[in-house]
Amino acid sequence: MSLKEIWRPLILVLSISAIVLYLASGRLAAQANTLRLGGHIALGLAAVLGLPLFAEGFDKLGHAFVQLSSYTQKGSELVLGDAARADKLGFIFAFQVLPTVIFFAAFMAILYHLGVMQVIVRAMAIAITKVMRVSGAETTSVCASIFIGQTEAPLTVRPYISKMTESELLTMMIGGMAHIAGGVMIAYITMLGGPDPEQQAIFAKHFLAASIMAAPATLLIAKILVPETGTPLTRGTVNVEVEKTAANVIDAAAAGASDGMKLAINIAAMLLAFTALIALINAMIGWFGDFAGINAWLSEGKDAPVSLSLNMILGELLRPVAFLIGVPWQEANTAGGLIGQKIVLNEFIAYGELAKVPIGEGAGMISSHTKLILTYALCGFANFASIAIQIGGIGGLAPDRRTDLARFGLRAVLGGSIATFMTATIAGVLSQFAA
Repeated sequence: MSLKEIWRPLILVLSISAIVLYLASGRLAAQANTLRLGGHIALGLAAVLGLPLFAEGFDKLGHAFVQLSSYTQKGSELVLGDAARADKLGFIFAFQVLPTVIFFAAFMAILYHLGVMQVIVRAMAIAITKVMRVSGAETTSVCASIFIGQTEAPLTVRPYISKMTESELLTMMIGGMAHIAGGVMIAYITMLGGPDPEQQAIFAKHFLAASIMAAPATLLIAKILVPETGTPLTRGTVNVEVEKTAANVIDAAAAGASDGMKLAINIAAMLLAFTALIALINAMIGWFGDFAGINAWLSEGKDAPVSLSLNMILGELLRPVAFLIGVPWQEANTAGGLIGQKIVLNEFIAYGELAKVPIGEGAGMISSHTKLILTYALCGFANFASIAIQIGGIGGLAPDRRTDLARFGLRAVLGGSIATFMTATIAGVLSQFAA
């Protein structure tokens, strides 16, 4: 491996460190240790996960994750028959991906009812709180975001939201933006891994690593964007409060399955509608390209005709970002287009498009290394629609903070995006050393 392959992502990591040190000399002086520790923890976690012992453990965890999702097949075959079997009718999204969302939602509901997830979240929150000296409420919400969605995670700290400082509130928002829920994670693993269990296990390992690494990255970015100048109510304490609404395990499983069904239907409807809308927008942009002569100009010297499209526009706008996080320049347009789709639309659309991009060296293709970087870079809910989701969801828990939620919306999207870019950069650099 040569320095040429990693200089860009190293510059990004060093630039972030330099910004932290510079800002720490001013209004962030009191938080200099918190910021440095946040960066060190994110880097340390990535390095530890690359060690043989921990890498093997994550491999086993990835395989266990895939094995768990494979039990969905039994229920799918009962309801759908041979249509649920990829070896019979091929890989069909509605039959192979959406049922896993329903099963995993039921499974997570059981774990929360039994208190298992609360123990895990509390342990992680205590560790990060003690090391980074941040408040228990914001850390608990961020750690909960590793496993559940951006509107469910704040439920773990519901009594404290109204009393949160602005820095804590933004941290909670970025935590939701920089992570994905476990229910959709299993869907993305199936989408990118396809029907091959080994490929699914590889992507499961990377998704789990991305979610864990994003927690300290969230705290780091949030404290840069809005430094803590107040006195958090829960500084030094961690309390995980999740109200149990189910009567027993069976009731919890049933409620979880019902929630999973709603999520699966929402995913299917969203994919259908947005894919169709993108096709319509591309047709309109392509027509304009023909009318204005842009397509003819783009096609000059090319083997095949080129048409202006939404992906091309987003790709060119975000090409420098993709290049900076480690994607080769010749692949940066494709990668930038996917990052743009994730921010403008959502990560589900972006992952769906990523799954279709062939691996190779030709036009419109990407390398396996670029696919790995994008797996991390897209792993978060940071998009414009999430602003409304958080205002509605978190605002419903604390109506007096709706104005603050709206004010911090764009900053949360920015912070969540930067956090995932950081994890993607670090993962890309370390994968080069491991190669």
